[in-house]
Amino acid sequence: MKDALAISVNDIEQRIFLIRSKRVMLDEHLAEIYGVQTKNLNKTVLRNRERFPEDFMFQLTPQEWDGLRFQIGTSKKKGRGGRLYLPYAFTEHGAVMLASVLNSPIAVKASIQVVRAFVRLREILTTHKELSEKLVQLEKKIGRHDEEIQTLFEAIRRLMQPPEKPRRQISFRVEGSKAHYGIRARKR
Repeated sequence: MKDALAISVNDIEQRIFLIRSKRVMLDEHLAEIYGVQTKNLNKTVLRNRERFPEDFMFQLTPQEWDGLRFQIGTSKKKGRGGRLYLPYAFTEHGAVMLASVLNSPIAVKASIQVVRAFVRLREILTTHKELSEKLVQLEKKIGRHDEEIQTLFEAIRRLMQPPEKPRRQISFRVEGSKAHYGIRARKR
């Protein structure tokens, strides 16, 4: 198992998934981060079930697990060395609660990284939402000056295009009494 402090916020962000419109982490990923085995993590959760309401933790359905398995690169199914039970998904609050019931120094330190990853992801999503709203406002303003803006965009696109190279022309021409074969550059 990896040392919890060696796992960066970026690594944790890669393990946050959107399931049932909630950002969650799977039990196996949290177990790795907190430095425990997945089965021990799940046993601890089941012993402290009252601390994990549905908005903190839920078990995936077979369809959700099948869809997610391909995303995270897990192909083993039950009977081929894979999991016997469907994984649990923990929200940000569930991951913090999990660190408190595990009650180990590694879990406490790792939970800080997990919370930072969830917060950073939330900030990124908020920024994208604000940008999206500003684009909608801009589109509404552009609608009033549509022709002028289109002309401006076309001019900008023309300026962005690299200049065309002159194409070489293969030709045959007759000058006076002599015939010439050759290749010459032609400007467009």
